[in-house]
Amino acid sequence: MDQGSAAIAARMNRLPLTPTLRRVIVTVGLALFFDMFEIFMSGVLGAVLAEEYQLGRTEVSAVMASVFVGMFIGVLAMGRLAHRLGRRRALLLAVAVYTVFSALGAVGDEVWMVVGARFLAGLGIGPVLPLADAYLGDLLPSRSRGRYTAWAYTIAFTGVPAVGLLARWLEPMDPLGLAGWRWLFLTGAAGGLSVLLLRHRLVESPRWLASVGRTAEAEAVLARLEAESGDRAGPSAAARPAGTEVAPDRRPAAVVRTRLSPVHRRRVAMLAVFHLLQAFGGYGFGTMAPLVLADKGYSIVNSLLFSAVTFVGYPLGSLLSVPLMERVERKHLIVATSLAMAGSGLLFGFARGEPMIIISGLCFTAVTNVFSNAYHVYQAEIFPTAARVSAVSWTYSLSRLTTAAMPFIMVPFLAAHGPGALFAGVALTLIAIAVNIGVLGPTTNGLALEEMNEALARPPAGTRLKVPGAPGDGKGDGKRVRDPR
Repeated sequence: MDQGSAAIAARMNRLPLTPTLRRVIVTVGLALFFDMFEIFMSGVLGAVLAEEYQLGRTEVSAVMASVFVGMFIGVLAMGRLAHRLGRRRALLLAVAVYTVFSALGAVGDEVWMVVGARFLAGLGIGPVLPLADAYLGDLLPSRSRGRYTAWAYTIAFTGVPAVGLLARWLEPMDPLGLAGWRWLFLTGAAGGLSVLLLRHRLVESPRWLASVGRTAEAEAVLARLEAESGDRAGPSAAARPAGTEVAPDRRPAAVVRTRLSPVHRRRVAMLAVFHLLQAFGGYGFGTMAPLVLADKGYSIVNSLLFSAVTFVGYPLGSLLSVPLMERVERKHLIVATSLAMAGSGLLFGFARGEPMIIISGLCFTAVTNVFSNAYHVYQAEIFPTAARVSAVSWTYSLSRLTTAAMPFIMVPFLAAHGPGALFAGVALTLIAIAVNIGVLGPTTNGLALEEMNEALARPPAGTRLKVPGAPGDGKGDGKRVRDPR
């Protein structure tokens, strides 16, 4: 990391929450809202279309899996493009693709047309989560990175009860002659369009601009943020004059290969295992809940109602995470909540009465979103700027692969063994997650991104690392950190 990039990073960490950053948080939260809306629409569509078209288990699984296959491919493709395009442009491109194909899904007359439209919409909406994580991680100051990201996800997770309540309201109706489920597609498309109309609220990440040699542009964005905050530190002494920018590295795969230290490669492996498993816990509940309730004997309308009520726990849990994100080490928060999810998921699986179904479902969804917010911040902050989007996208894509496979595994398993056994299996994956993160994960709270990453280039194992600002480095007060391997 050159001195100009280091100075830009230091100035960004000093920023308060400026009006521009507030607008970024809200706009990214809105984009994430429709990501959640699309993900949790899978369970609703599986239950509704199974009844409307008399689908078999394999066809229901195909409807549910199609969007996740698209997401998997979309995440991989956009992860490679994002280093060239930048955080902002990549995010807007992903939302645009989703908007077009979500609208097309509303007019499909055959099941295969719905499946195809959802696959293509998934190509767009899939990359939004990892792009948002990297974008917010780049922009937000280290002392409050977790808290402000949690606010963006609190906006996002209102999309989960929204899809449940909207489906419950629309299912018995045919507004303007269109089946209720078609309005869910149109709602997603309208939401994507609203994000595109708000694109002027988004600024490019100065960290990314500096990492690809566009220092003058990075300085311009940073100067705007500093002016809003009343802090006019001015360009860094090491900044390059306009017109002398270094040519950007346009080989994202090579960036990951050459710039990740052994520490970061181990983090990639840890996160890959995490994402292979976490889809069965977090998204497994949301997509399977309507089918589980139908298996318990409730009608499609009642199962949608119960799902909508329990889905209220998603934004409530996200809101609960806001004060916890900076007070509790994020690694420990992920471990604790994954174990709590295992316990409440078992209660939901074996619950019979309506009160216990609702209470256990609310508990599961609330804890899920403390877990989710913690890991979304965590996965973006443990990689260096040049490789952040690529590393997060590649590992996160694995969760989309397992989510796509999930209906083909969980729907037949539910039919054969019932909801209790299904959630016992989910609980085992959550316990494995807790062990994986607890043993291999580094601690991150309050540390600058550069302190956790660029400072760990290739140090000998177990050595103590000096970071800018540490005692004895001639740059003021600071601290030493131990290589977290």
